[in-house]
Amino acid sequence: MMAEKKNVLLRLNPQLYEEINKWAEEEFRSVNGQIEYLLNEAVKKRIKAGHGRHENDDS
Repeated sequence: MMAEKKNVLLRLNPQLYEEINKWAEEEFRSVNGQIEYLLNEAVKKRIKAGHGRHENDDS
């Protein structure tokens, strides 16, 4: 069973929103889906670089 997703309020300036919207349209995603994709990719890259949080980490 998949974990329930968290709701997050995100404020973006209009120019950034428009760029993400255009990018999302090019990749056939919603703006929300595009932001989630970009965040997932950034976290994967961070973990791969050895900067991710580990299960034993209490911080």
